[in-house]
Amino acid sequence: MTTDSDWPRLTADVPGCGGAFKLVPEDFEVEELPAYQPSGEGEHLYLWLEKRGRDTREVVRALASSLGVSEDDIGVAGMKDRQAVTRQLLSVPARAEARLGEFALEGVQVLWSKRHGNKLRTGHLRGNRFKLRLRGVRDVEAARECFSRLSAGGVPNYFGEQRFGRAGDNADLGRLLVLGQRLPKRPERFQRKLYLSAFQSRIFNRALAERVRSGTLSTALLGDVLRKEETGGLFVCEAPDVDGPRVASFEVSPAGPLFGPKMTAATGAVGEFEASLLVGEGVTPDDFKRGGGETEGGRRPYRVRLGSPELTPEGEDLWLAFELPRGAYATEVLHELLKDD
Repeated sequence: MTTDSDWPRLTADVPGCGGAFKLVPEDFEVEELPAYQPSGEGEHLYLWLEKRGRDTREVVRALASSLGVSEDDIGVAGMKDRQAVTRQLLSVPARAEARLGEFALEGVQVLWSKRHGNKLRTGHLRGNRFKLRLRGVRDVEAARECFSRLSAGGVPNYFGEQRFGRAGDNADLGRLLVLGQRLPKRPERFQRKLYLSAFQSRIFNRALAERVRSGTLSTALLGDVLRKEETGGLFVCEAPDVDGPRVASFEVSPAGPLFGPKMTAATGAVGEFEASLLVGEGVTPDDFKRGGGETEGGRRPYRVRLGSPELTPEGEDLWLAFELPRGAYATEVLHELLKDD
């Protein structure tokens, strides 16, 4: 099994700074950056929640029970860590507003509520703002160097180890589903989605690892699929000399494969390399059709911007603050700073 610490790092030539992370939930704060604010009118009620020591699915289950609604009626833009202080939006049917006072879950507070016209959907957020404390850092200058490079050139957009499950077998289970094989235990709908996504994510991480290894993370290669930073639009690189400066300025970024029928195909040597990743897994492009809507496919940028970066020493500790777009993992910033530590 490949673990998160095995993936090659952009700052591999800088030593790890040392330090301990997340000794208490307050060492890790996450605040959602909503894609929009609720209007004040509509059939859904948006809740701005703060939680400690609870994962998002626990909160959804407790809300559904307290409000007398189905878990499927509750909208979530993104899943948040258990061992952290997190603030995020959830939506519930407005008809349950009168019962909101009955909701009680240790470690969770409803900070405000406001109506809106549509249910909150997965991905309805711009990103997240993180504040992290590293305790007992032994090499502050190494941390500064890594953080400076990431701020200038972007963060390798690996899927974090959370995606692959505590046992690390989510991707293996997803591969079996893609191949049409039966799992030892029939998965719930959420688990099935998680397993399939983890398999796509593992292949993406392997593609990204090769770009980092080869020094082409911020290079436009002939046949690459490039993603426009502002709009998310995709196009195939036909002129690296033209697109190279656009990559250098972060106007566009190379985007890696999330295999499925709707994925934009790379061409040439890049396309051949991506095809070899499937051969290594023993699957074909058509196998992903078995995942239905869960494996339609797409493209994910190989790197992401580190927004509003701040590094602040406090005694022997370091505070890091930054923003990342939706779907990017703050733990990947930590892996760059800490390395195998």
